[in-house]
Amino acid sequence: MTIQFKALPTEDVRALQRGGPDAYGQTPERKISDGDGVPCRHCLKNVAAGDPYLILAFRPFPELQPYAETGPIFLHAEECERAAAVDTLPEMLESTDYIVRGYGSDDRIVYGSGGVISTGAIAARAEALFERDDIAYVHVRSARNNCYQCRIERA
Repeated sequence: MTIQFKALPTEDVRALQRGGPDAYGQTPERKISDGDGVPCRHCLKNVAAGDPYLILAFRPFPELQPYAETGPIFLHAEECERAAAVDTLPEMLESTDYIVRGYGSDDRIVYGSGGVISTGAIAARAEALFERDDIAYVHVRSARNNCYQCRIERA
């Protein structure tokens, strides 16, 4: 089985880059990157030192429900190209480990599917999760802060 790492949809990102409201109805905050640990969830690359970026509340779920986690993410403040859906780790995943967790078609956590996984083992863990019928997609999240990084789907 093959997998695909998926970035945020361009139409959603462009709305935020143009000052649209985040998941809490707030205008995204604009900052300047120091080049350290500012991963853009659209191009799946780090924002370079000196470049502007946005901090905003994001909920990667279609509707509110108890498992619809909302948290902070970063985006380039200026337009960037959406990362292609590929089976290789995104450039921005530089930490030693991440939370990898499966969700069902009802957009709820599938209990027992989550774990802190070494970065080099993320793809293999996602493939193993997709062997289960109850896993519709997988999130990669920060192991330190639980921040959403990207989504993994079956190819």
